[in-house]
Amino acid sequence: MINMYKGNIEPLESRAWLSSPTMHGEEMDYVRQAYDSNWMSTVGENINELENSVAEMIGMKQGVCLSSGTAALHMAMKLADAKRGVRVFCSDLTFAATVNPVVYEGAVPVFIDSEKDTWNMSPEALEKAFEKYPDVKTVVLVHLYGTPAKMDELMAVCKKHNVKVVEDAAESFGATYREKQTGSFGTYSVISFNGNKIITGSTGGMVLTKHLDSADKAKKWSTQSREPSAWYQHKELGYNYRMSNVIAGIVRGQLPHLQEHIEQKKQIYNRYKEAFRDLPVKMNPFDAKKSVPNYWLSCMTINKDAMCTQVRTDEEYAFIPEVGKTCPMEILDHLKAINAEGRPLWKPMHMQPIFKDCDFVTAEECKAVDEDLFERGLCLPSDNKMTKEQQDRVIEVVRACFN
Repeated sequence: MINMYKGNIEPLESRAWLSSPTMHGEEMDYVRQAYDSNWMSTVGENINELENSVAEMIGMKQGVCLSSGTAALHMAMKLADAKRGVRVFCSDLTFAATVNPVVYEGAVPVFIDSEKDTWNMSPEALEKAFEKYPDVKTVVLVHLYGTPAKMDELMAVCKKHNVKVVEDAAESFGATYREKQTGSFGTYSVISFNGNKIITGSTGGMVLTKHLDSADKAKKWSTQSREPSAWYQHKELGYNYRMSNVIAGIVRGQLPHLQEHIEQKKQIYNRYKEAFRDLPVKMNPFDAKKSVPNYWLSCMTINKDAMCTQVRTDEEYAFIPEVGKTCPMEILDHLKAINAEGRPLWKPMHMQPIFKDCDFVTAEECKAVDEDLFERGLCLPSDNKMTKEQQDRVIEVVRACFN
């Protein structure tokens, strides 16, 4: 790797994280409640209250607390009846956890390219995919980095083809589209409470549904599919997926701070946007007329004509520094050098070796939007505890890379 540092910027004394847990103290009250009542397992008041409060907030009938967002996606895929050999349309630009549960059930992912306005699933590419595979009955769509997808257009396509929608709102908890919470549009939806999310339990997730019988099925499957008999009776395959009452207590104590966290993340995003206004870059976009993101991660792309030469294999990368130009890996290397955490954009699923044999549908016969975003994009430190001084240092590094 060719790496010539373009500045003389002092490292940060404390690390500027991409996105780390922000705790407030109330969480311990609910953890203590679980401890004192001895409800330390997968039942208890914290779980009950969390399921009810989040479902009410999002606008779904019932929520089911699970051990992770991935477990929640798995339960959603079972509820959507994704079976062996059946094709499922999936967002291409996402984390692998969105897609892995499709494969858990033996279904076959077909990846749908993104559109440029929000970096989310392209409605045009989705319609094109239905022309090719009219028998598909399930669509899994993502609200990337906390930015709502084009739900009017996407839901119109899904309604036209009478399909079930699994809405992956793992990254977008608290974001809204037309004043409705993300996670309220799908037949089933999922949120995550992983340690890096805007509200955290250190781990955990939730599947939400519009039907109580679906919630009951998810609860049964996630507790080893035990039948209601005096002994351990099983008719279906089960899973050990339920959230603990302790984790639920942490999340319960976090919930009142959701809007506070969103506002802090918004300030970080706006500060980057203002600081880079004269650079050949663009921040992750959203439709301000229809949506309010939760600003989970502040990301940016470098304009094509400002990219230096960058090469990436599956495991390694190299770049050639050039005056006035840079690339994501150069910026990330320099952020690392000052003790700041950044990350490339998600590598598209159709480019992953494990999914190399899966089909990929684009809206136009040109370079995929997702491939272009991956080539030119990166995630900046977005931790809501990051000080202005830390962010100023990050901004200084990015600017130095263009000099």
